[in-house]
Amino acid sequence: MELYYSFSILIVLSAIFAYINARFLKLPATIGIMLIALMVSIGLFATNNIFPHTFDRLSRLLNDFDFADILMGAMLNFLLFAGAIHINMSDLKEQRIPVVVFSTVSVIISTFFVGILSYYALHWLGFDVPMIQCLVFGALISPTDPVAVLGILKQAGVPKSLETKVAGESLFNDGVAVVVFVTLLQVAQGKEVDLSFGSVSLLLAKEALGGLAIGLLLGFLGSRMMKRIDNYKVDVLITLAIVMGGYLIVHSLHMSGPLAMVAAGLVVGNYGRTKAMSEVSKDYLDKFWELIDEILNALLFLIIGFELLVIPDLTLYWKIGMLCIGIVLAARFFSIWIPSKIIPFRSNKFDRKTITILVWGGLRGGVSIALALSIDDGLNKNLFLAITYFIVLFSILVQGLTISRLTSTRELRRSVDT
Repeated sequence: MELYYSFSILIVLSAIFAYINARFLKLPATIGIMLIALMVSIGLFATNNIFPHTFDRLSRLLNDFDFADILMGAMLNFLLFAGAIHINMSDLKEQRIPVVVFSTVSVIISTFFVGILSYYALHWLGFDVPMIQCLVFGALISPTDPVAVLGILKQAGVPKSLETKVAGESLFNDGVAVVVFVTLLQVAQGKEVDLSFGSVSLLLAKEALGGLAIGLLLGFLGSRMMKRIDNYKVDVLITLAIVMGGYLIVHSLHMSGPLAMVAAGLVVGNYGRTKAMSEVSKDYLDKFWELIDEILNALLFLIIGFELLVIPDLTLYWKIGMLCIGIVLAARFFSIWIPSKIIPFRSNKFDRKTITILVWGGLRGGVSIALALSIDDGLNKNLFLAITYFIVLFSILVQGLTISRLTSTRELRRSVDT
């Protein structure tokens, strides 16, 4: 009942904030809900002496939620599957080289760039933090967040080829980022870890390739089951089983759940849609997963807005937070620019304007916060959590609200699509 009580409160708040946004602010739904939650959080801070019980109850409610476990173990699977079923495989295949490079090489470049620069920035401001902890921070902040990216790109008017690059990268880079993060975190914890190229490659292959293989298999089996019947209710249940049962399988095998959900969604959204579903099933499936996507996005961004209430001493870290916003943007630029100059992308054109949009559209969100929350308290958790929160707020509120302006000119659209 306690979980139901907490979930009910969050749903009610999401509905109220979504209404206020749709009625008055008219911002993209996710950004509007998060902004209102953030304003409410600031208001509760300011009136803590007047309404102490309200502040304490909401803080306890958020503390009762294991945000890292709820996002990484449950919500993200639904959101990634819902996003992947709407990705056209032919578009993704056309952009496969940049998607693969940006979701692997770029993540590693960004990890070390952020880690090294944040180390010197922290020491400049008087924080005595070891290099390995800064590299852990680099790993958790480097992946672009698929939830934030997919939710905002829908309304940004981004050219199709560029949308596929950014969305494809954000869907696939979690596998690499989590492996790098976990490996560096174990080193920071003092555990003996084999950091040889072969060992790390084997771990990456098991996590990423294993997750993709399981996801492809589940998507194909589910599509074959749907092909043998003509019942939209059962079709929807099968997709739910793929997401929920599939995660249990890959989790027990220690493989990448996010990548499994992406692969399964791509198969169901392409092979299943064209070969196995009637028009009625397609319509119901699209509407069902669109609703799931909207509801979970609303909840996720509501929680991100309210996380301000549970991050201790946030105001102590605003200077390093502002510095790290610049560091992360610079890392994003070099992690895109370096591969674009070294690797032959054939028909893909990466001029200054395209790179600018790729950099500005690389949003950070709940995934980075969830990873920051999983850091041990003894590894400067509060410091890195606060920095991450500043970066995520800037990413969603500033980058998310202005990305559409970068693609608003006809000249830029021609430049990106050529």
